[in-house]
Amino acid sequence: MKEKREFFGYCRNSLFLYLDRIFPGKLHVQPFLAQKGGIQLVYDCLIVGGGMAGLQAAIQLGRYKHNTLVLDANDGRSTICRSYHNILGYPDGISGQELREIGKRHAESLGVEFAIEKIEQAKKSGEVFEVTAKSGKKYKGKRILLATGVMDRIPPFPELMPCLGISVYVCPDCDGYEVRDKRTIVLGSGNTGANMALTLSYWTGDLVFVNHEKAEVKQNLNEKMIEKNIEYHEEAIQKVLSDDDKFNGVLLESGKEIIGDRGFIAFGGNEVKSGLAKQLGVERLENKHIVTDSRSKMTNVKNVWAAGDVAAHSEQVTIAMGEGSQAAIWIHKSLLQEKN
Repeated sequence: MKEKREFFGYCRNSLFLYLDRIFPGKLHVQPFLAQKGGIQLVYDCLIVGGGMAGLQAAIQLGRYKHNTLVLDANDGRSTICRSYHNILGYPDGISGQELREIGKRHAESLGVEFAIEKIEQAKKSGEVFEVTAKSGKKYKGKRILLATGVMDRIPPFPELMPCLGISVYVCPDCDGYEVRDKRTIVLGSGNTGANMALTLSYWTGDLVFVNHEKAEVKQNLNEKMIEKNIEYHEEAIQKVLSDDDKFNGVLLESGKEIIGDRGFIAFGGNEVKSGLAKQLGVERLENKHIVTDSRSKMTNVKNVWAAGDVAAHSEQVTIAMGEGSQAAIWIHKSLLQEKN
């Protein structure tokens, strides 16, 4: 029975390859990754990362009728945000998980495939790219889009997770508005935390900075915090105080409680997930963000694109979406040039 399945898989792949040569780009047939002994077809594009940039690119490529595979580890930044508040069409906010599910359904309706895989290796193999997942599976594509994102350094307090995007935030450009005129506690470290507190003083005059890691703060930043009447504590946090998704403050190691209405996280050292880019020889900045062409979003390596937070840009959901579309448009153009 196993031999029959492999034989039919081989025949199906062979037929698809034959028809694709006769009618290049005309058939909207999904690639079939055969069992052992069969042929592994090559996708038009592999998208590594199923966050906002990856999903928007997948939708655009699906509308171009390109055979596209999204490989997602399901552990990105957007999976933990309970609500985005600055996205057109969602004035009451929408969670990252819900937005991802909407995007995935949309892309699937256009024939885009998805696989839950953590990609650990990427290389150029002849004229195509080959990636290897933690599971050991390999996938090939004519083009590759890296939309692997960034992960914030969030302290391991379990009470924080339900609050993210609801009453605790990480991005002042996204959510500074949410703390306007509210007592806000910055849970952070050193200069990063001090700078966050100073940034938030635009929205509220009732600020506390808890330097959880007791890292040194530059004198000029200390002086500015004093000028802004920002309360400062150089002490570790013992526990975050909350009721489900409502942040209430922190308990310090000394036993002192600091009560607040909103929280902001600012520890620095966020993980920029550009390791695959390095393997492919892609240019990165010192902070490990990927350098791309401003018009096409292609990297310095031909047929390798990058979009979203992993690229060098302002880390915003809406910008990530735009970059995903932008990259997909130019990926489409490059595939057309190859066929003509």
